[in-house]
Amino acid sequence: MSDSADANAAPISPEAFFDVDMRVGRVLSCEDFPEARHPAYRMTIDFGRLGTRKSSARLKELYRPQDLVGRLVIAVVNLPPRQIGPVRSEVLVLGAYRGGSRAVVLLRPDSDCEPGDRVG
Repeated sequence: MSDSADANAAPISPEAFFDVDMRVGRVLSCEDFPEARHPAYRMTIDFGRLGTRKSSARLKELYRPQDLVGRLVIAVVNLPPRQIGPVRSEVLVLGAYRGGSRAVVLLRPDSDCEPGDRVG
């Protein structure tokens, strides 16, 4: 992702932003996803009362599976599922592209939250 493309992003209304349902989740499992087109993991994430959801995430540059299990993450939970190879990705785990590269640094709460807590 390039910063110049971000500077030209079309503005959205506050209402559109608030329609995005971002929640705290806890990674229950994480494993290699060799069938993915780009290096990725498949994860199962607990969102408390919302239940568990599956995700495919391109995090391999900076994270190992064993480092992600138990970690709190932020994810968008109200996007339609996407079929990525044999995995139905049900949530979009959020991160920042470090230095404009493809290396993703996970967004996460800086203190304890419960799975399912809403981000706003």
